[in-house]
Amino acid sequence: MMNTKLKSGRGKQFFAICCLLLSINYFPAAAQDLSLIPMPVSVQKGNGSFELSNSTVITVPAQQPEIQKVASYLVAKIKPATGLTLKVASGSFSSTIEFVINSKTDTQLGKEGYLLEVTSDKIKISANAPSGLFYGVQTFLQLLPKEIESNKLQSAVAWKAPAVTIKDYPRFAWRGIMLDVSRHFFSKEYVKEYIEQLGRYKFNRLHLHLTDDNGWRVEIKSLPRLTEVGAWRVPRTGTFGSNEPAKPGEKPTYGGFYTHEDIKELVQFAKDRYIEIIPEIDVPGHSMAAIAAYPELSVTKDASIKVNPGTKFSTWFGGGKFEMHIDNTLNPTDEKVYQFLDKVFTEVAALFPYEYIHMGGDECYKGYWERDPAVQAFMKKNKLKNGEELQSYFTKRVAKIIASKKKKMIGWDEILEGGIAPGAAVMSWRGTEGGIEASHLKHPVVMSPATEYYLDMMQGDPSIEPPVYSTARLKDTYMLNLLPEGIDSAYVLGGQGNLWTEQIPTEAHAEYMTYPRAFAISETVWSPKNKKEWNGFVSRVEDHLGRFDEAQINYAPSIYDPIIDVKKNSNGQLTIDLSSEVQNVDIFYTVDNSIPNQYYPKYDGTITFPEGADMLRVITYRNNKPMGRLISLKAEDLEKRVKK
Repeated sequence: MMNTKLKSGRGKQFFAICCLLLSINYFPAAAQDLSLIPMPVSVQKGNGSFELSNSTVITVPAQQPEIQKVASYLVAKIKPATGLTLKVASGSFSSTIEFVINSKTDTQLGKEGYLLEVTSDKIKISANAPSGLFYGVQTFLQLLPKEIESNKLQSAVAWKAPAVTIKDYPRFAWRGIMLDVSRHFFSKEYVKEYIEQLGRYKFNRLHLHLTDDNGWRVEIKSLPRLTEVGAWRVPRTGTFGSNEPAKPGEKPTYGGFYTHEDIKELVQFAKDRYIEIIPEIDVPGHSMAAIAAYPELSVTKDASIKVNPGTKFSTWFGGGKFEMHIDNTLNPTDEKVYQFLDKVFTEVAALFPYEYIHMGGDECYKGYWERDPAVQAFMKKNKLKNGEELQSYFTKRVAKIIASKKKKMIGWDEILEGGIAPGAAVMSWRGTEGGIEASHLKHPVVMSPATEYYLDMMQGDPSIEPPVYSTARLKDTYMLNLLPEGIDSAYVLGGQGNLWTEQIPTEAHAEYMTYPRAFAISETVWSPKNKKEWNGFVSRVEDHLGRFDEAQINYAPSIYDPIIDVKKNSNGQLTIDLSSEVQNVDIFYTVDNSIPNQYYPKYDGTITFPEGADMLRVITYRNNKPMGRLISLKAEDLEKRVKK
C-alpha cells in the first residue's frame, strides 16, 4: 500500500523526484548517446549490456558459406584487441552473437538493411541477405569501446556493448569514394587498407581512377607498352603543376601498375566487404600516359610526349575554359583508336565484374582537333557542328564498345555535351547541374559535386594546408543537399566523394584528406535526411577520431582549427572574427608576435587589429590542452583576406 504521506504536497514532490531518478537510470537514452557513424534509421536503447568473453559463440545457419565469411570477418576483427578467439558454430549456446537470415523478407530492410538487438544475454543480427549482416556487424563493432580498433592486446578493457535495438537500412544504393591511383601510385596492400576502412563506414563502391596523364595503372596484356611505358615517369618531389619536365637521359623510375592477378585479388577483397570496384579508363582527354606509349593514338602523333611528372602543360582561363600545350587527347576520327579501346575494355571488363565501367570524358581539350585538317574534314562529312558533337560521337562509340562487353557506361557530366549516349549514367561533378539535367533526360545519376565532395580540397586554413584551388570544410561536406531542387530523385543512384591525388603523394596524406570528410559523406548517403544534425554529428566525429587513434590511421584535425574571418570597419581598420567547427573550445590569440596558449587573451568577440601590429596568431584549447593547430598570419595576409 502507498504511504499516506504521499498525499501531502511534500510527499508528491518526493514521488516526482523518485520518478525522475527512475527515468534517468532505467529509461532508454537518446540515440545521440551512441557514437555511431552513419546514424541508423532507428535506435532504442535498453538496459544493461552484453560482455564478450571466451565463452561467446557466433552462431550461424548451417551450410551457408557466405554467412560463415561474415562471421569469420567478425572473429578476425575482435581478436587483436581483446585476445578472444570466438568460436563459430550452429546451435544454441549461453552467450551468443546470432546471425539470422530472415525466413520472410522484411521489405523495409531491403538487401543491405539489418536489425541489431543487443541484450545482456545475447546479440542477434538479422537481415534479408548476408550484406545486411555485414553492416550489422559494423554497427556492433562501433558499440564496443574504442580500443577494439587497436591492433594490440588491450587487457584492461571491459568488452561491453550497451543493450540496444537498432533497425537500419541505407538511403541510397550507390555509396562511393573515388581513389585516384594515376597521379600517384598506391600499392595493392594499401588499396586493401583503404577498402577496409570504407567498408567500416558502410560505403559499397570504390571507383578507381586508373588512367590519366600521369600514369596508366592497369595491365593490358594485349597492349604491353601501356604499362611498360605508360606506368612510369621521372621522379619529382614538389607541388604538382610546378615540377620540372624530364631531363635528357633521365630514367622514368616512379610509378607502378596492377597486374591482372592484383586486380582479381582487390576485387575479391572488396567483394568480401560488399564493395564493388568501378574501373575508370579516362578518355578521350587525360590520355597522355597512353599517348606516351602509343603516339599514333593522338592527332599530333608526337613521339616526344612522355608520361607527365607533374609539370604544367595547360592554362586555365576561368569559366571552364582552358588550353593544353601538350596533346593529351585521343583522335576521335581514327578507327585504330577504337580498335585500341576495344582491346582495353575487353580486358577491363573481364577483370572487373561490376556492371559499370567509367570512361571519364572530362576536361577534353579540343584545340588539336580544331586545328587538324583531317579531323575537320571528318566532322564536315559526318555533319558534326563543333568539338562537343565530335566528343559525343566518340563517347557513343565508346558506349557501344562497353555495351559489347555486357557492361554499362558511366562518365563525368561532360558526356552530356553534344548529346548523351543511350543508357549512359552520369557522374555530376561540376556542381549539381549535370545531375539535374541527366535526371530530366531519364539517365541514372551519381551526385559527386565539387567542391563539397572533392576530398582533395583544403579542409582547414589555407596557411597550414597543402595548396589546392578551393576549400571544403567538414561542415560544407556534411550540409550538402544531395538532392537539389529540380532533380528527379528517381534517377539518383546515390553519391560519391572523390580523392584526386595530384597533391597527395603518400598513404598518410591520403588518409588525412579522406577523413573525417568521408564520415560526412557516409552519413549523407546512408542515413535518413531527418537524422542529420550538425552538432550531434561533430560530437560523434570526435569519438571516431579517437577510434582512428587506436587504429593508428591518420586524419585531419582541421575541425579543431580556428576559422578566421577578416573584414574592415567603417574606419578602415581590420576586424577579425574567430570561430571553430567544434563546440566547447576556447580560442586564444596574440597580436604582439608572441605564441599564444591558455594564458594569453581568450577570444570573446570581434578583434580590432591594432595599428602597427604585424602578426595575428591563433590557437584553440579545451580543458587546458591544445586542440587545433597554431595559425600565424601576417598583416598583409589579413589584408588579402578582407571580404569585399
